[in-house]
Amino acid sequence: MAKLSDLIESFIKQLISDTDGTIEIQRNELANQFNCVPSQINYVIDTRFTTERGYYVESRRGGGGHISIRRVSIEHKGKNYLMHIINSMGDNISQQSALVFINNFVDYSVISERDGLLLKAATSDKALSLVPVEHRGNIRASILKNMLVSLLV
Repeated sequence: MAKLSDLIESFIKQLISDTDGTIEIQRNELANQFNCVPSQINYVIDTRFTTERGYYVESRRGGGGHISIRRVSIEHKGKNYLMHIINSMGDNISQQSALVFINNFVDYSVISERDGLLLKAATSDKALSLVPVEHRGNIRASILKNMLVSLLV
């Protein structure tokens, strides 16, 4: 049986796909539907509906806590999406976050599977093994951004 978090994630994703890519939900109502506490809903949204995964989340307090979730649109063969990610990535990125970004690019057909494999190899801890651990995130972000920009040309 799937974990409750997986069920909530699937439900929200289905709502998003049934609409124009944007939903507004109420934390308390969703918690009642799944017989859980509202913090469980927060956990799912905070961990599974992130910018890295292609979502924009806006939370409003009061009145049961409305949450708006919007799937970032991928236009012009993903160029706007890639530029959005490049600009919001920051100067430091973990290997896990880089993998999430790259997997999403492949899943959304923004880049090819082969390009995804190359990006993963170039940003892996194995490739950066000679770089001190405290600097790997900065080097990884720089490599990933530069490779993504080269894909835009």
